[in-house]
Amino acid sequence: MSARYAIYFSPAKHSAWWTWGAHWLGRDEHDNTALPQPELAGIGPEELQAITAEPRRYGFHATLKAPFHLSAGHQEADLVARLGRLAQTLAPVALGPLQLATLGNFVALVPRAPPAGLQALAATCVTGLDDLRAPLTEAELARRRSAGLDTRETELLALHGYPHVLERFRFHMTLTGPVDAATAQRVGQALAGEASRLNAQAPLLLDRLCLFVEQGPGAPFQRVIDLRLSA
Repeated sequence: MSARYAIYFSPAKHSAWWTWGAHWLGRDEHDNTALPQPELAGIGPEELQAITAEPRRYGFHATLKAPFHLSAGHQEADLVARLGRLAQTLAPVALGPLQLATLGNFVALVPRAPPAGLQALAATCVTGLDDLRAPLTEAELARRRSAGLDTRETELLALHGYPHVLERFRFHMTLTGPVDAATAQRVGQALAGEASRLNAQAPLLLDRLCLFVEQGPGAPFQRVIDLRLSA
């Protein structure tokens, strides 16, 4: 039960958004190879390496169903098959312009306005695959609860293994680990122009479900399959 699986959205490899995001984090999550990070005014290479270390392990993505172990009697092939059938029932969602935001203590890209259909799509990914998810262990539950969850988040954690789902879901593509307010402001200043350029030149469409695998505790998440939404 060492491997964990996650359902993420990530742009198509070599697309404009993926190329930008993967180089920002410094990693190609398909083959786990390092990528050169950008040269930035106001953020040196060592600092950039440090502040992107945490999201680098996960790859450039937005979470739809948080990492989970498979329940007893299920194999990766079962998950892939179910994910394929689920993708056939879902339609792509235009995300609209993305903007930089500080969420708690990290910087992420978020939609400027709530995209139509996004909440329902994310909820379907959570509930439609939940029978394949092994229950959290007591240690995992305790670790999540230590983050200071409210009553509804505690309930969602018990029901679905993650507190930020259903009406508490917020689409975001993480760009940094924990940073202070001044660093978050510098990151925003460094990236605002690129975000505007990408919004204008390559509006982002959530058009696929991506299966990521963590082979063991602390291992980098690797992107193993993309399934296009085709409803």
